[in-house]
Amino acid sequence: MKNIFTSILILVSVVSFSACNFTKFDGSRTGNESQLIMQYDVLNMTDSQKLKLAVGDILRFDVVSQSGSVDIQLQKGEEDPIYEGTDIPTSAFQVVIQEDGTYTVSVTGKKAKGSVSVIKEDAEDSTAGADEPVSEME
Repeated sequence: MKNIFTSILILVSVVSFSACNFTKFDGSRTGNESQLIMQYDVLNMTDSQKLKLAVGDILRFDVVSQSGSVDIQLQKGEEDPIYEGTDIPTSAFQVVIQEDGTYTVSVTGKKAKGSVSVIKEDAEDSTAGADEPVSEME
């Protein structure tokens, strides 16, 4: 009887500790055709959002990386990514869109804690030129 109790206790402990490693997402997410905003205590997955963009639109990225790593990819359809960043530190940057279309922004976290904000600024609302497709913001 003592061996059965010990076995059950060990099994429950292993399952309890293993469950902690399987948390994929603990946080909040808002997304639509012009933005993706995520805040998370745990991000261990890839999340994607489709964005409808036009030539000259600017995507403003704001990344806060408190722990773990975050990768971001932006691509139109099956084309090569126009932006791809791995293990992005806390930073702000922008991408100027060169072609109309539906783009997918994907955020992949590995034991990540922090936030990612991707917000579209319409071309007609922007005063920035389209000279640089990707640039760091100050």
